[in-house]
Amino acid sequence: MKNITPSCIAKICDGRYFGSEDISEIEVTSISTDSRNISKGGVFVAIRGERVDGNKFVIQTYKNGAICCISELSLQEFEQIYGKDNINICDVAFIQVSSCYQALKDIAEYYRIVCGTKIIGITGSVGKTTTKEMIADVLSEKFNTLKTQGNFNNEVGVPLTLFRLREEHEIAVVEMGINEFGEMTRLSKIVKPDICVITNIGQCHLENLGDRDGVLKAKTEIFTYMAKGGRVYLNGDDDKLVQIKEAGGVKPIFFGIGINNDIYAENITSKGLAGTVFDAVYDNLRIKIHVPLPGKHMIINALAAIAIGIDMGMEPEKIASGIAKFKPVGGHSSIIETDKLTIMDDCYNANPVSMKAGIDILSDVQGRKAAIIGDMFELGTDEKKMHYEIGQYAAEKRIDCIICIGELAKEYIKGAKDAGKQEMVYYYNDLDTALLEIGNIIKDGDAVLVKASHAMKFEKVVEVLKGIGY
Repeated sequence: MKNITPSCIAKICDGRYFGSEDISEIEVTSISTDSRNISKGGVFVAIRGERVDGNKFVIQTYKNGAICCISELSLQEFEQIYGKDNINICDVAFIQVSSCYQALKDIAEYYRIVCGTKIIGITGSVGKTTTKEMIADVLSEKFNTLKTQGNFNNEVGVPLTLFRLREEHEIAVVEMGINEFGEMTRLSKIVKPDICVITNIGQCHLENLGDRDGVLKAKTEIFTYMAKGGRVYLNGDDDKLVQIKEAGGVKPIFFGIGINNDIYAENITSKGLAGTVFDAVYDNLRIKIHVPLPGKHMIINALAAIAIGIDMGMEPEKIASGIAKFKPVGGHSSIIETDKLTIMDDCYNANPVSMKAGIDILSDVQGRKAAIIGDMFELGTDEKKMHYEIGQYAAEKRIDCIICIGELAKEYIKGAKDAGKQEMVYYYNDLDTALLEIGNIIKDGDAVLVKASHAMKFEKVVEVLKGIGY
């Protein structure tokens, strides 16, 4: 890691350094909060989590080749815990800090400046991960591109993403997720994005943000530390985002299906679960695009990636190739075909906007349609109403079979029945019971949507459905 040494880290974090002077000036190879990922020359940050205390693994990381550990404990406290003979501070480095969480962010902010890599920051209520993947797929056709792995998008995950930057990387695509005011400002300070993308403003984290106006306020904090002369890409089909006329001192570039956007879609042709074909129109340029996953929201996500690719001087053919290669991250709109079922695995997370989008896709599928839907969390005081409306929506979209799981899912049932659906509606209070019954309800040939908030652990539902096919 360029210009990152234990002595440098100690200065950045206002930490207290112990150890060899020789080691203090060695460039470290990596920084991690996971003791299992430490390799020779690495630095381990001993974070105290809700379940695991990283301090318990310090000795093991030294044995695995770490040259430095960062902790809130003093060296004396470590010697008391492990025994003085087990820590030979002459051979390694140890840095005591007041907060490992803050140290992680401080180091990442410094390293981001040292690297100087162009960074694209992505946020939004829905579609962050998908848009991140699409943008990275497009840019990788021309540039050496780093992207956020999985959903490492919070105040721990973003620094860990930046620590993966190396001199060969020309661009980084960084996902930035929040659930409270001020959090995006802190992330923006770390990332200092050159390009900002906001996918939409939806009903999420309302228990902290209040309403969609609160979500808008919190998400647009991404502009706080945007690089001078940066660019902003916003979903122009979103009624909140389209009101933004200036952001970070620049005029936004709007993407969306509507022709009033700077980049928009024409001649849209659905290929069912095989995706959508359309023309992307931007200024005087028209590019034929195939998005390999279905849904209107996928077109909108792709348009953001296409616009950025064009603005970065990429050839249309390479942009189209990048979009066509897109594959979703597990649990994000993945299509799984077994010999008996078509499974729409969208179980990573859920809010009313993404739930309706999943139901829309399911409703367009040929044959019998089944939705296995669970609780949506962090929706605030109107959570029951929002669940009720999703039940109504599923019934109105003529979903043949609706399986509802969870305490809040009772409202799905009420909504569906009030919308006239009385048959093939099932309710289970707990997941374990539902898993035992699903095989008796789902039929050969069904297309099945699986969606709920991540804490519902609906990946277990996907595994059961995959087993039905064998």
